[in-house]
Amino acid sequence: MKTTLVVLAAGIGSRFGGGIKQLTPMGPNGEIIMDYAIYDAKRAGFDKVVFIIRKDLEQDFKSIIGDRISKVIETDYAFQEIDDLPAGFSVPEGRKKPWGTGQALLSVRGKVNEPFVVINADDYYGPEGFRAVHKYMTEEMRQGGEHLDMCMAGFILKNTLSDNGTVTRGVCEVDERHMLKSVRETFEIRMTEEGLQAKDGAGNPVSLTPEQYVSMNMWGLPPQFLDVLAEGFPAFLQAHGTEQKSEYLLPSIVDSCIQSGRGSVKVLPTHDKWFGVTYQEDKPTVVAAIRALIESGRYPEKLYD
Repeated sequence: MKTTLVVLAAGIGSRFGGGIKQLTPMGPNGEIIMDYAIYDAKRAGFDKVVFIIRKDLEQDFKSIIGDRISKVIETDYAFQEIDDLPAGFSVPEGRKKPWGTGQALLSVRGKVNEPFVVINADDYYGPEGFRAVHKYMTEEMRQGGEHLDMCMAGFILKNTLSDNGTVTRGVCEVDERHMLKSVRETFEIRMTEEGLQAKDGAGNPVSLTPEQYVSMNMWGLPPQFLDVLAEGFPAFLQAHGTEQKSEYLLPSIVDSCIQSGRGSVKVLPTHDKWFGVTYQEDKPTVVAAIRALIESGRYPEKLYD
């Protein structure tokens, strides 16, 4: 069975420290975080990678990573544009940003016709999640029919925190069969001397435990999920299309499928430690973490010859 890695990279215009954070070299030979994700995905068995990017960054993106990756795995591109909307809808005056990860994923329709895993461009996930998701998609995922059989890599909250500031995570409620019951966006999560602190969308304190599962936007999805995205986008725009900052977000769409009975999500426990470049101060930590992984034998000194 063919499987595809989809990389959400349309947000790489956000800058930190004078450079595009997702394209900042972190490895000893100029590798960026995406290089390690693609390396792990390829070793897990994924056959193809599709980058979702902004059209105006296409040439820079290809020169920094895309042309290198295309030599080792089949590579394609899709483009998220703010005005790529269903008939009858338009961009409200003053809006600058596209419509979130759900709209971004819609751009791969016609390019992805097989089970696929979605990841963020600026997160290091480790190999365990890719192996678990690929195994589930190729050995257990039911194809076809009305019910969407999905999966996600379930990271442990304590393994996904930043030493340099707060993070936002999709906190998961999971049943005894490791099925996802709900996922809720939780904000300003940080570890303090008193324990974990966090807030909900209204700014109210939220109680969390270090061992809770969280979503890092690493979803294993059947191709039919793209049809669900397309069906739901007009209703989202009808309700929120005039708002300046509303976003059609992937975790919310998955959660809606669960609550309506349209789909189910198997949570695959993943114990690798996440890291990323949420803050400029994260870079030395990431560089050191990659060096330690190389020295431990997880990665070669040079990923691709």
